[in-house]
Amino acid sequence: MLKTFKLGGVHPAENKFSAAQAIETLALPENVFIPVAQHIGAPAQALVKKGDQVKAGQLIAKSGGFVSANIHSSVSGKVTKVDLAADSSGYPKQGVFITVEGDEWEEGIDLSSDLKADFEPDSKKIIDKINHAGIVGLGGATFPTHVKLIPPKGLKAEMLIINGVECEPYLTSDHRIMLEKADEILVGIRLLMISLKVDKAYTGIANNKKEAIEHLQKRIGDKLSSIELVPLKVKYPQGGEKQLIKAVTGREVPSGALPIAVGAVVSNVGTALAVYEAVQKNKPLVERVVTLTGKSVKKPSNFRVRLGTSIRELIDAAGGMPEDTGKIISGGPMMGKAVVSSDVPVTKGTSGILIMPENESKREKMQNCIRCSRCVTVCPMGLEPYYLMTVSDKQIWEKAEDHHIMDCIECGSCSYTCPADRPLLDYIRLGKGKVGQIMRSRKK
Repeated sequence: MLKTFKLGGVHPAENKFSAAQAIETLALPENVFIPVAQHIGAPAQALVKKGDQVKAGQLIAKSGGFVSANIHSSVSGKVTKVDLAADSSGYPKQGVFITVEGDEWEEGIDLSSDLKADFEPDSKKIIDKINHAGIVGLGGATFPTHVKLIPPKGLKAEMLIINGVECEPYLTSDHRIMLEKADEILVGIRLLMISLKVDKAYTGIANNKKEAIEHLQKRIGDKLSSIELVPLKVKYPQGGEKQLIKAVTGREVPSGALPIAVGAVVSNVGTALAVYEAVQKNKPLVERVVTLTGKSVKKPSNFRVRLGTSIRELIDAAGGMPEDTGKIISGGPMMGKAVVSSDVPVTKGTSGILIMPENESKREKMQNCIRCSRCVTVCPMGLEPYYLMTVSDKQIWEKAEDHHIMDCIECGSCSYTCPADRPLLDYIRLGKGKVGQIMRSRKK
């Protein structure tokens, strides 16, 4: 029997139109805008100025603290300005504008496709390389990976869990890298295990990716017995850290706690690949695989894209903007967010771009709550979304905190299942933001 988490969850249509499409390398853009904040934590500090010449892989912004990440140029060319521009959130963020000139890389970066499977088992050196390369969680959370590899005092990692679930409808970038870069991912997993000083890793993959499960299992074989493949029942949001830990190990992360509280560290398969490239190839995080998809897209695709490239370039490469486009979503339909323009850049956290047709992107008129309790039934965190929406709307922050609003993982299952078309998640996000501010102010 396939493993899964027990509490809540939904089964949206998968719509994995691009699953069979091999990864294509997108042509170099003419210009890029590289934000200095592509991660959770303090923005990086720009090291370059207008008129500077840069190479691909060159450090252009240094991390602004422990919870931060370095930013490297994804292209070679001239810095035209360091200024503000809108990112996918729609808010102006500082970044580096570069006009592309050729494709010259920093010395010491290995761009070959040769597999490097031998490495020095030195935890500190591996973490230092990961830190320098600016690696963050590529599943969308963008938490700096080097921070995750250094557990807080008094806590010890017992296992590494690799997230290959990709439970968001439409998205297939993780699926493709598991098929095309399995050996590199497995080396990356071993490097992460050494960093954490653990001797066991579990790789959870949803059972709708049978081809990837079979391929990885063959590559693991008998030699890598410390890495166990765990096929999982198809259910959303199985890719959430706490849901994945519960499904794979049966352990439950307490309210308000991190996965390390139960001895687990979770990392995405894309992150494992980036770790391999950073440690074995001296290649910083300057590109990633992005799914461009949608029901009306002519050619749903998986592209290897240089960071800072406009998402317009991906749309053009996939056949252009469909005439019936209603919204452009950064991410999947459940947790993704609409972007204000197709000129926003691909960043470290851009796992996919979804083009939604007009007839599916329109919101229905909100009705009164009919007390059906569906939102409670599907919530994977055991919350009461209808109540959290009410207290957030009425700004009763004390009750929102008491009812664990900060435990919400923003999966959208509540909004998806609500027959009254109530924007539950929108209100809960607003509530989380305010309650989070209140909690941080108490610590000062």
